[in-house]
Amino acid sequence: MKKIKNIITRFSMLTGMLVLASSCQDYIDVVPDNVATIEHAFSLRNEAEKYLYTCYSYLPRNADPLQNDGFLAGDEVWLPVAQREILGSNWQIARGAQNVNNVLVNRWDGGLFQAIRDCNIFLENVSNPSKVPDLNADDRSRWLGEVMFLKAYYHFLLLRAYGPIPVVRENLPLDATAEQVRVEQRPVDEAVDYIVSLLDSAVNTSVPLLITDRALQLGRITKPIIHAVKANVLLTAASPLFNGNPDYASFKNSKGEQLFNPVYDETKWVRAAAAAAAAVQSSETAGFKLYKFNKAQYGQFRLSDTTANMLSIANGFNERWQEEHIWANSNSQASNIQRDAMPLLTAEAVVGTARQHLSAPIKIAEMFYTKNGVPLNEDKTLDFTNRYTVREANHAERFYIKEGYRTARLNFDREPRFYANLAFDGSVWFKFDELSLTDEDTYVLEAKLNQSAGANNHGWINETGYFLRKLVNWEQTFASSGVSYRSYPWPEIRLSDVYLAYAEASNEAFGPSEEVYAALDKIRARAGLKGVLESWNSYSSNPNKPRTKEGLRDIIRQERMIELVFEGKRFWDLRRWKLAVNYLNQNITGWSVSQETTNDYYRLRTLFPQTFIAPRDYFWPLGEYALLVNPNLVQNVGW
Repeated sequence: MKKIKNIITRFSMLTGMLVLASSCQDYIDVVPDNVATIEHAFSLRNEAEKYLYTCYSYLPRNADPLQNDGFLAGDEVWLPVAQREILGSNWQIARGAQNVNNVLVNRWDGGLFQAIRDCNIFLENVSNPSKVPDLNADDRSRWLGEVMFLKAYYHFLLLRAYGPIPVVRENLPLDATAEQVRVEQRPVDEAVDYIVSLLDSAVNTSVPLLITDRALQLGRITKPIIHAVKANVLLTAASPLFNGNPDYASFKNSKGEQLFNPVYDETKWVRAAAAAAAAVQSSETAGFKLYKFNKAQYGQFRLSDTTANMLSIANGFNERWQEEHIWANSNSQASNIQRDAMPLLTAEAVVGTARQHLSAPIKIAEMFYTKNGVPLNEDKTLDFTNRYTVREANHAERFYIKEGYRTARLNFDREPRFYANLAFDGSVWFKFDELSLTDEDTYVLEAKLNQSAGANNHGWINETGYFLRKLVNWEQTFASSGVSYRSYPWPEIRLSDVYLAYAEASNEAFGPSEEVYAALDKIRARAGLKGVLESWNSYSSNPNKPRTKEGLRDIIRQERMIELVFEGKRFWDLRRWKLAVNYLNQNITGWSVSQETTNDYYRLRTLFPQTFIAPRDYFWPLGEYALLVNPNLVQNVGW
């Protein structure tokens, strides 16, 4: 805690120098009744509270693959071509189909500006002490803080998707002139500063540090959430896409104002580091910590440490309302997405209850570290040059892969997060309904043709051979009486995300430090890995990599992609790092899942030649209708 405070103090000094130089899961669904006037909507607390919940109702339901923009739009998750049930326009973006005539995942015309408008109506009325006379001062302050946050967040969602956006400080009057209505995009730095100002105002209200009324208010905004989102906003603003990007040096709005500053500004990283340090401090003060599975709590099971560690990793994401979730969206329940990810493990399972059609490309499987905690191509003690060949699992590997099962070399000698987040042909899958109450002899995923989880049903297949185990809570059950899933609110922000934000911003601002290593090592320790310095020194062919800013930058980025896999964040990270042009111009590959024999199954197969055009594809286009009704808007570069 002392070190975090030092970073905040350090930021203040450097800035000066550099300047000179589930029970509540439905509450958000409440929408105001058909009120005749705004006056009635804010006449009493009960009516105003309905409007508050309307402001919440625009939050993306990220547990739905179709609403989580980044989940399917990049290279992290793939679908069968048949697209049974999941007909996602975001997946069409991954396949290069974004266009101006019919903008896919159109958040510009699709509700976020309406969300901001409703937030402005709420703020204008509730900030007036003569309105809502039966609302006490503390609740008034809290509600205003929550909606300031939501207004800032909706602006941020637009900013990261479209780049320059209009800043809607207040709603236009009904008698606004045509020219007043035709707003223009503002420079991204101005938009960022406005978003941050709203967040700063929100955190200084009566918004609580923690939710105490867990029966009715879980999912509502708290101070740690505000701090974490501020860190994310400033992390994005400091990243290469927004900070000194020469690709947009000539991009100007209708007034001729430059929308991107092409000059790199290191103080943006200093500012982000301070915000991330404050987010860590706020989260830890509130009692958040990395989740750890407690074997004693489930004493009926006889579990190995290996399985308990995998449950610590997976449950850190998919266990409802637990100590790692800084912000879980109670209006977005992860239920159907579990069914979409779940493989057919038993005879009781049918495609109606275990769809298994969310899959991970082989590049994602290759992204995870070796068991020594370093990348595949750096481990000097393990050889992965033959990773597409087949070998047999031995007794020591039985908690990850069924003993005697033959599967790809790629699936052996990997870090625990590989096995906790992914499943594959031959992998062991321990669940709560294991009748033997032990992980010594439990479920095994068999995925070749004519096996239980094979490509046997048109459309309901795993296209690559890698299943998204992370999304399925371990209390999922199969039985003759039916199938059940333990639903959880989608985690928007976890503590590990905040640690990673701090590590990234601090390294960029100040270079490698003990504080950066400590933040990373907390996450690695939960994952069952040694610290960064120890792992690279002992196992990497590049032992000095974590001791330079550039080397540690690569480590932090890979650590982030591993830890936050399948949460829809890789899509945005690759963009803000300006690395999408590298990653999204690679082929999407998988195993030959329609084959019966082991040797035929483990043949690499190209599913799609993905294409990303830079700089065009870093931001989505504005639709033709938006440009037609408002000629002061300018189209994004390349569209």
